Amino acid sequence: MSTPTLPKRLGFFSRVLDQVDAGTRYRLVAEQIIHAEKHGFDTAWVAQHHFNGDEGGLPAPLVFLAALAPQTSHIRLGTGVITLPMENAVRVAEDTAVLDKLLDGRLEVGFGTGGTSQAFLPFGLESSQRKEVYGNHLALVRDAWAGGELTGSNRLYPAAPHLRDHVWQATFSVGGGLRAGRDGDGLMLSRTQPRPAETPDAKLWDLQGPIIDAYLSALPAQRQPRILGSRSLFVADSRKEALHFADIGLRRIVEHFKATGFVIPGETTADLIRAFDVHVGTPDDVIASLQADTALARVTDLVFQVHSVDPPHEHILRSLELTAAHVAPALGWMQQRPTGNERRFAAQV
Repeated sequence: MSTPTLPKRLGFFSRVLDQVDAGTRYRLVAEQIIHAEKHGFDTAWVAQHHFNGDEGGLPAPLVFLAALAPQTSHIRLGTGVITLPMENAVRVAEDTAVLDKLLDGRLEVGFGTGGTSQAFLPFGLESSQRKEVYGNHLALVRDAWAGGELTGSNRLYPAAPHLRDHVWQATFSVGGGLRAGRDGDGLMLSRTQPRPAETPDAKLWDLQGPIIDAYLSALPAQRQPRILGSRSLFVADSRKEALHFADIGLRRIVEHFKATGFVIPGETTADLIRAFDVHVGTPDDVIASLQADTALARVTDLVFQVHSVDPPHEHILRSLELTAAHVAPALGWMQQRPTGNERRFAAQV
């Protein structure tokens, strides 16, 4: 099966989970994205989570990205993802069209089918409806962007037909990979996922290889593959420091992961790192760990997040620096733009 060609793009992903209040979370993640741009990252992504601040701290990603528009100059900003079944599709089409104007065309739009079962209820939905509603909403968003007629002889203003080329679909499954490929969209792969009962020792890339195969097999010939490989990554100047924060962070979320179907093989830090597919250590440690990941060799976009280690803010900034300087180049990333001359309106970091 064919694989995408180099060079890869480099991205930073956040679920907005710094261990502080909501307002401070937003300020810190904005600083992290500005720092990522300064060090040459190509993209930054923020997730949408409703109601549970321990799951994710941002229910309104388009509002957050709008605030970042004048604070950045060239990094592409994306949603990873908008939980589309819970949204009004026309509003999503309007808000993304306006935001892309504010960003001078730098918006990437990731969509997903949603979060926990409980999160659907305030929106008047049951979790069982998610796939059907997702499909209907996605079709409506695409048609509205393209200038199609909406109920009441209305049409979207501003129209944004080009956004159809910047859609990404997140999935855990081969079926989801087929759908993303058939639709000609980008494919977003998860940073971790529970192992099937019959293959408890499967590697993450063992699960994601077939998803990539399905995506590429369904992708129309005229569409270039876009495959985003998200991974949990924390890089530090010393292995001792990296493992210290990994132990704190992973023990904080272990019960949550168990509740979502993860089987934890033991109680040591190494057991938790392996169970949650986390890459931690010095640049050399992390490069060796990531180079074993055969799925990453096939992606077009390397996207890293510090969850679920979630170290303090200043250590996230340092991890971004080490990732751009050492880790990503070893995996095929080539920095595309010089740094140091971009506009800056945010606090210096």
